[in-house]
Amino acid sequence: MIGFFPLLHSFYFLFYYLTIFCIFLLLVVLQLGAHAVEGVWPLPQKLLSSRERYTLEPRTLYFVYGRESSAQEGCSVLDAAFKRYFSLIFPEYTAGRIVPFSENKSFIVEVTVGHSDCDGYPKEDSPEKYKLNITDGQAFLNAETVWGYFVNKTYIKDFPRFQFRGLMLDTSRHYLPLRTIFKTLDAMAYNKFNVFHWHIVDDPSFPFQSLAFPDLSRKGAFHPMTHIYTQSDVRKVISYARMRGIRVLPEFDSPGHTKSWGQGQPDLLTPCYTGNTPTGSVGPVNPALPSTYKFMWALLKEVTSVFPDSYIHLGGDEVNFSCWKSNPDIRTFMQKMGFGTDFAKLEGFYIENIVNITSALNKTSIVWQEVFDNHIQVSNLSLSVVEVWKAGCYLCKVRKVTKARLRVILAAPWYLDQPHNWAHYYNVWPLAFKGTEEQKKLVIGGEACMWGEYVDASNLAPRLWPRASATAERLWSDENQTNSLDKAFPRLNEFRCRLLRRGIQAEPLSVGHCKYEYEGI
Repeated sequence: MIGFFPLLHSFYFLFYYLTIFCIFLLLVVLQLGAHAVEGVWPLPQKLLSSRERYTLEPRTLYFVYGRESSAQEGCSVLDAAFKRYFSLIFPEYTAGRIVPFSENKSFIVEVTVGHSDCDGYPKEDSPEKYKLNITDGQAFLNAETVWGYFVNKTYIKDFPRFQFRGLMLDTSRHYLPLRTIFKTLDAMAYNKFNVFHWHIVDDPSFPFQSLAFPDLSRKGAFHPMTHIYTQSDVRKVISYARMRGIRVLPEFDSPGHTKSWGQGQPDLLTPCYTGNTPTGSVGPVNPALPSTYKFMWALLKEVTSVFPDSYIHLGGDEVNFSCWKSNPDIRTFMQKMGFGTDFAKLEGFYIENIVNITSALNKTSIVWQEVFDNHIQVSNLSLSVVEVWKAGCYLCKVRKVTKARLRVILAAPWYLDQPHNWAHYYNVWPLAFKGTEEQKKLVIGGEACMWGEYVDASNLAPRLWPRASATAERLWSDENQTNSLDKAFPRLNEFRCRLLRRGIQAEPLSVGHCKYEYEGI
């Protein structure tokens, strides 16, 4: 007999992802059973479970739409979710193993959705609250075989603490195949992440295939055929994410981190000088040329036509001014614009132009914190979101940014490329800064970041999971109910085993074993 929490956990995430587009979800699941919250991750806002338990069998479990549901049969998101989570609940059954015939009455999972958006995409303000009510409404089920499941009488009322719960992957430093991205999206869904921040290009390579500027990937990718993402590939990722309630947020970082761009776009990057002699090397994007903004308009217009999300990440971090300082044409432009020798003003000029472009394309821009740190004055920066990523007193920075009435995404404590264990990422309190309630409302969420210097498809999953799960719970669950490492450990340890069973190669937390070990190798 398989225990209750694999089943409750599967229902728990099914019901969350069934509601990603909905204002309200009430689920009536007739039957359930076992312990309290062991293995449920992230922890729901409210979970009540009794010792009263029932049984389930694969031949008697059915998902149906409620009569009052706005969504009905034919809703692509929900129909696919029913099939996907049935397989997660009964993996042996869907694997084709023989299941004994059952004469027990049907177990009905009735789903009611208040608002239907079956063909749309998840948005930054998509309500994610839901209720799950599990009561005795069916006959007793035979529990004498391994195909049966115990489930408790259970009630869950749940909603996220933060609206933005992201995971960032870097596909420039190492290319990640689509199957690896898909597997990561699956794991994100299990962890209730709702934003895939795709840091798709950077200095090392430009794998995004632009139709307007095909030389960007032809000359800037590691390989122009095998290590690129065609626009068809991108749409597959977006579609796969949509079916799991996940937004796809692209990042095209500039003016720095653009060496790969220059290989396919002549005159985009700034020539560096020693005295009056060019060195042959290049620096950041050249902000003095009108052709730069013509190119950026065309590229960003294409990008926003491919990525439907209302946000776009513009980067703006780690801009090295030395090449700009060495270039005589840049210095002449600085004097003409009245910038003197303040190269932060030159950076601000560039950023303002790019933000204006994205605003004209009806997109909300996200920038790394240097845009704020350098006191860059952008007339419509109130439309932007600042991502705080630098270590140190990052909450001091959050306080300063929110005091300026800007929205914040917190990433600084969740850099997964650093060698910390899960507890380091769990003991984070995003709102523990001195500020008003209005300031704290401007913290829209956070994200775990996996930079790609030492990560590719061979080791991505165990580097991510279950450490990223710690970030996921911090962003979803009530902080007052999740402030104990000792209480969190057994839940996360069980959840890690569940990830293994679902094919996610999650690394162990400590000494021990799982009933279902990873079988992917």
